Amino acid sequence: MFVGSSAAISHTGKVRSNNQDSGYAGSNLFVVADGMGGHAGGDVASSVAVNTLQELDHVYPSPEDAEATLRETIAATAGDLIQLVARRPELAGLGTTVSAIAMVEEYAVIAHIGDSRIYLYRDGALTQITTDHTFVQRLVDSGRITPEEARYHPRRSVLMRVLGDMDPDPEIDTFIMPTRPGDRWLLCSDGLSGVVDEAHIQKALKLGLPPGRTADILLKYALDGGAPDNVTIVMVDVGGQHPLVSGTATIVGSASNPQGIKVPAMTGRGPLLPTGWLHPARQAANEPTHFEPEPEYLEELIEEDRRRARRRRVGWIAFLVLIGVVVATAFAAFYNWTQTRYFLGADDDSVVIYQGIQQSVGPIQFSSVHEDTGILLADLPPYYRGQVERTIPARSLADAEAIVSRLSGIVLPDPNEPEPTPTPTPTPTPTGAAG
Repeated sequence: MFVGSSAAISHTGKVRSNNQDSGYAGSNLFVVADGMGGHAGGDVASSVAVNTLQELDHVYPSPEDAEATLRETIAATAGDLIQLVARRPELAGLGTTVSAIAMVEEYAVIAHIGDSRIYLYRDGALTQITTDHTFVQRLVDSGRITPEEARYHPRRSVLMRVLGDMDPDPEIDTFIMPTRPGDRWLLCSDGLSGVVDEAHIQKALKLGLPPGRTADILLKYALDGGAPDNVTIVMVDVGGQHPLVSGTATIVGSASNPQGIKVPAMTGRGPLLPTGWLHPARQAANEPTHFEPEPEYLEELIEEDRRRARRRRVGWIAFLVLIGVVVATAFAAFYNWTQTRYFLGADDDSVVIYQGIQQSVGPIQFSSVHEDTGILLADLPPYYRGQVERTIPARSLADAEAIVSRLSGIVLPDPNEPEPTPTPTPTPTPTGAAG
């Protein structure tokens, strides 16, 4: 297995004034780190992580060896950050996410902490490989909110796990996955995944363009979406149609700063900050995008989410009740209107005046018998009998009764009834005759 080609880009975005992200694309190692802590340390934290990890960009005897090295080095970087803050108290609260891939033989060795993401595009399908270590992801996992709700949750940037100065023994997700020629791996900060949905990410990867051009397209999507945060993208093609042009590593974001952090080797650690790296001891101009909360704060967030869920349920119930009232009112008005209408029809063998209309909805009938006229269908001429059977509409009850009156005047005579005997007309007696 070999890396066909790779690319790394990082952009400040449209809102923030400095770039706290760092990215690295080398021969065997690929990293994205999203710093936090505002001007007071986010860029420092991500630079420390990337500059430490780039020393691991070499060939490993086995995937298991690479996995252990990645886990131990990332965990040890937390100690570096703690020492750094001890020397520079104004950097307190700094932290960074880390998502890294080491390519070893036919495998991708993955290490991850935070909410940056690693995606795999294979055979036309995009799959998120890492799990966000966020408050809202916990809510999704517990079934309390949907993934779509998580995208717009007000606490979506609150991290449950992060590499920072608060935890000397962070929990790092590490695992090994088989990879194969044609796979496209995407590492990105939440400046991309929080703005661009997976459908558009997949659309860009599906074009089959080289990693550099694909990364440019993804960055444009993020900028078009407003890019409220820094955007860092690292793309890796395994084999495929784009050969590796150069073995030179690409470093982007804060770690590419010439005055960036240089952490000594694991043995014999020296100063963590060069004298050229200075941060003003003032509040950051940009608020941090995410942080690792205290347990008490998490409890408050959980309670707040419960309140939001209750408000959401009450809102839905009120909405459904309102819809029910509107539907019931409309139905009642419609039913009352139908009862002002009449028509003539057949009921068994006689003519009947019906109140209402002929239509029905399921078992609900909108008409009922108002009066049986007593006129038998058999007594009507065929033409009028057919009209009654097809029903005769009437504008009102008076109109219906008038139609009944006309029908009663054209009833056929009963053939079994004898014809009445005509009464003789008396002969008038002549007057004025002589006696």
